[in-house]
Amino acid sequence: MADSDIVIKDLAKVGQSDAEYLVSLIRSIPGFPKEGIIFRDFMPVLADAKGLDVLMHALEAALPLPADEFDSIAGLESRGFLFGPALAHHLGKGFIAIRKAGKLPPETIGESYDLEYGTASVEIETTAVKPGERVLIVDDLIATGGTAKAGADLIVKAGGTIAGFSFVMALDGLDGLDKLGDVPVSTLISMPA
Repeated sequence: MADSDIVIKDLAKVGQSDAEYLVSLIRSIPGFPKEGIIFRDFMPVLADAKGLDVLMHALEAALPLPADEFDSIAGLESRGFLFGPALAHHLGKGFIAIRKAGKLPPETIGESYDLEYGTASVEIETTAVKPGERVLIVDDLIATGGTAKAGADLIVKAGGTIAGFSFVMALDGLDGLDKLGDVPVSTLISMPA
């Protein structure tokens, strides 16, 4: 059962019973990946046909801007790959994969970002983004904002523009949303860090 501190941010867009069902599927695992952290696992949502349906409709209802104001959806590796393509398909959009460095064989461009314990990099193929393409970036979770910001910088470096961000979950108190600039952002679920 999920913790009572997990909150659906806009029940009007999801509906009380669907929100409760979605939250009931999220597992909270204390001490993972290290002591003092509560890992919020939404994989049971994806394994449940009703849960996945509720999630996809909720993400669409909570989009931070109308679907005609962006051209494609980019997903951050790895969990942005789980629902990003499904949402893109549902909205009639293309999908751009923002991969961890070293995973793509064609020519790529990359962007590095800081982690608590070092640095990491993300990449896309040089031809993945068309000039001026308006991109909505989706991911499962926004915490410190490093990966999302790097993904956005990469899309801009490739010639696109950031239309907005859509996250399934947001960890409160880590200020990750503050790093994303002045673009529309939606988060479906909120919980303490």
